[in-house]
Amino acid sequence: MASFVTFGLAAGSGGLVGVVLGLVGGGGSILAVPLLTYAVGVNSPHVAIGTSALAVSVSAAGNLVPQWRAGNVKWRCAGAFSLAGVLGALAGSAAARAVDGQSLLALFGFVMLAVGGLMLRRRRGEGDPDVRLTKRSAPVLLPWLLGIGFAVGLFSGFFGIGGGFLIVPGLMLATSMPLPMAIGTSLVAVSAFGAATAASYAVSGLIDWTLAGLFILGGALGGLVGSRLGQRLAGHKRALTITFAGLMILVGLYVVARGLPALLGRA
Repeated sequence: MASFVTFGLAAGSGGLVGVVLGLVGGGGSILAVPLLTYAVGVNSPHVAIGTSALAVSVSAAGNLVPQWRAGNVKWRCAGAFSLAGVLGALAGSAAARAVDGQSLLALFGFVMLAVGGLMLRRRRGEGDPDVRLTKRSAPVLLPWLLGIGFAVGLFSGFFGIGGGFLIVPGLMLATSMPLPMAIGTSLVAVSAFGAATAASYAVSGLIDWTLAGLFILGGALGGLVGSRLGQRLAGHKRALTITFAGLMILVGLYVVARGLPALLGRA
């Protein structure tokens, strides 16, 4: 039985992720795995990844509702992208469970370095807001949606993360939809990928349900705080993003340093 300290750390870690997501948007959920591993003290990297995937899925589903009400969700595009991505997520999570936990953490650290670098780049918001997946547009859009969806889902499932930092540009590349709609639509895929990955880990008993619940609760409360702070600091969002990207790179370096000996030992 985990101690109350562990419970508090789980809720606090979820709250931190929620605050970051509220402040800077996508990318914050990638902190879930290192927080569960090094702050909460989850011994198994695989359990940390499975638990993180569940928390990310629930969080994305909760954030989807306001995006839907704002008209920023392209449901048909999201459906095709998510269907292919779920298959990729199942394949990726199965492959990850066959990898040594410490080696997996080292690879995860390299992903954090890449995401931190990507967040330093400005994203363009132009695009076609009227794009739709129809019988007429399917021959052009569907191959892109299915191909990119599967690739991103594979990546998401392997590392147990939402993958929003890849889903958003992937949707823009596949459909030319503008950035706000890509962000809203991406939440469908993040929720689906996370659920598929979590289900795969749950079958193997690699989810700590209590910690997941506390992490989700903390994330919901932290998200409210982060959203309010984000509104007050809206004029400084670029500076916040750069600061968070720098933090992610530092954490990524730490995770790589901890897991690299195991990774090199298997090389």
